[in-house]
Amino acid sequence: MGDEETPAVEAGTSRRQIQRSLGTPNSMLHEVDFWDRRYEGRRLFSELLGTFFLVLVAVGGGMVNARFGGSAVPYGALAVAPGLMVAAIILFMGAVSGAHLNPAVSIAFALRGDFPWRRVPAYIAAQLLGAVLATLLLWALIGKQGSAGLTLPGHGISTFTATVWELVLTTGLVSTILGVSSGAQQLGPMAAIGVGSYIALAGLWGSPVSGASMNPARSLGPALVLGDWTSWWAYVLGPLAGAVIAAGIAFILRGAGGGRSGRNAAQGTLGTTWRPGPIGGGPTALPPETPPTVAAP
Repeated sequence: MGDEETPAVEAGTSRRQIQRSLGTPNSMLHEVDFWDRRYEGRRLFSELLGTFFLVLVAVGGGMVNARFGGSAVPYGALAVAPGLMVAAIILFMGAVSGAHLNPAVSIAFALRGDFPWRRVPAYIAAQLLGAVLATLLLWALIGKQGSAGLTLPGHGISTFTATVWELVLTTGLVSTILGVSSGAQQLGPMAAIGVGSYIALAGLWGSPVSGASMNPARSLGPALVLGDWTSWWAYVLGPLAGAVIAAGIAFILRGAGGGRSGRNAAQGTLGTTWRPGPIGGGPTALPPETPPTVAAP
């Protein structure tokens, strides 16, 4: 579906009117659900909530260690926990919003033509707000712990090196996400394992150099709350550049995007392959599996 609003939705035409005029309730009504503004709040809340939980884990591990000293949370757990959380989030709310959780992912999906550009600013705002709220909660519960929870270059690592490091790691992450979201590679629930595994593996070997953020929201939220902007641009420029490169790699590997599987993965399937409640007439509405009917002359 293109980036333009459906005229019927824009004009506020009821679903029952569309049913009567076209006689194809399933093929038409659910095709415009992504543009139904009644669902937009759910999608944005989904992105906010998902990013909140991701940042709660990613930032919280370092803050807990700083609060209690030593390695209360072992290094391996610090690296793996964000990947496990992302996998869980994809499984429990990916169908609502696509579970981007990351401005770089939203931009990459838009570059592929799988996600409308007009939705990107609101998604990014929701992701940033989720990151800020998670950091504020951690701050309120266990207090500020210096620079703990921030993504910073490792000892002796320059900001430029951290930028390139984040670029490379994010290229791999976004390539994985685009790959498991398209065509024959669309793995359904297995996508959660693929994406979560990449994040965990990248963190295990990459975090000593740059923190392995791969996510501007994850880095900017804590920086804003804690008031420490050290090397912040490395965690914006690197991931965004990596997203652009990954979109180019996807084009080389699979050609142009915009297919149904890619759109479903990027936009979620709220109201298309499943419905959150009665739509257009409640109990009288046809179930999703009912084949389209032809209107009588």
